[in-house]
Amino acid sequence: MNSSPGLELRTIAALEGSHSPRSLDAGEILFRDGDPGDSLYGVVSGEIQLSSGGDCVETLGPGSCFGVAALLDPNHRRFGTATALTQAQVLEMNREQFLFAMQELPMFGLEMLHDMELRLQGVKARTGKG
Repeated sequence: MNSSPGLELRTIAALEGSHSPRSLDAGEILFRDGDPGDSLYGVVSGEIQLSSGGDCVETLGPGSCFGVAALLDPNHRRFGTATALTQAQVLEMNREQFLFAMQELPMFGLEMLHDMELRLQGVKARTGKG
């Protein structure tokens, strides 16, 4: 699980004022591998499991963002499945909302990059490729 939500969680909470979070029940699937995607998600509360090929890749908690690749490619297909492990709330942002957030809260982009680097290091450590 991501252990450094800090600033990113506060940023997601600040963005929550302009967007309503989406509530998920435990076991609810947010998206599946291969689904088209045009938004990223920030975890407001609860835990989201990202899996690929049926194997858990990582578990994300409050302050983590995922799905950012969907903002880079207009024909994006999801790389894995996102499932709520617990009752959860996620903030969904499309490209326009994300760009607005970056403009209003520039630290958000740096926080996301830092979080993604920590997540990549974790995946490398778990797979023995780091």
